[in-house]
Amino acid sequence: MSPRRRALLVVAALLVVVGVVAAVVAALPEGARGAGGPVAQDRPGPVLLVPGYGGDRTGLEVLAGALRTQGRDARVLALDGDGTGDLERQVEVLDRAVTVATDAGAPSVDIVGYSAGGVVAGLWAIRDDGPARARRIVSIGSPLAGTTVAGSAAAVAPEACPQACRQLAPGSALLGELAGAGTVVPWLSVWTDRDQVVTPPTSARLDGAVNVELQQLCPGSTVDHGALPADDAVIGLVVRALSTAPIDEAPAACGTLRAAG
Repeated sequence: MSPRRRALLVVAALLVVVGVVAAVVAALPEGARGAGGPVAQDRPGPVLLVPGYGGDRTGLEVLAGALRTQGRDARVLALDGDGTGDLERQVEVLDRAVTVATDAGAPSVDIVGYSAGGVVAGLWAIRDDGPARARRIVSIGSPLAGTTVAGSAAAVAPEACPQACRQLAPGSALLGELAGAGTVVPWLSVWTDRDQVVTPPTSARLDGAVNVELQQLCPGSTVDHGALPADDAVIGLVVRALSTAPIDEAPAACGTLRAAG
């Protein structure tokens, strides 16, 4: 066989392979095309809400109820143990919940993390193929760069600072991993300047996210850390962020947010 004929046969074989691959990709569901690629923003799936340190679900249940009135399937997760142990285990809890949702046919999930739950959501997103499985993330009062409250506790009274407490101290390895990755999924971070648990409150800022201090929209708001998930304005921000409108649009005025919630 002449070199020219051999080359032509190789080219023909490559074209057949390319055609087969293209057909397979075309047959995949929209959210599954391109491993690690972004999922469809116009097809919201279930909302998974991740509690904070200690695992209390009270405020998040109020938020979940508001999301359900908007027609969303919203589920508040139960953390492993008492919610003060290794955050790595909470990442696993979230990953299992995401897998259950997508295996049941959901095109993707939205994730809302309150306080330490936002750290869990961020770690999950960068470790467990977040862009291919999550549509949007919202963190509420989350110590994404750590909280000096945990840092002081770890230094002064380590016996009173469980593992999750130590992991939330500024400079911890887990927080360094989160800071180094930035955002891999469209993300809204909202916090209050009255926060005395996440200190400084601006620790909730995350590079690449839409960062919103509550008082910028609602001057005079006295909402503190514990009241954030059930606050009308915060609920309005979350509902808006998890709609099909672009997450990077400028938030509405405070009065509009309260009406939305």
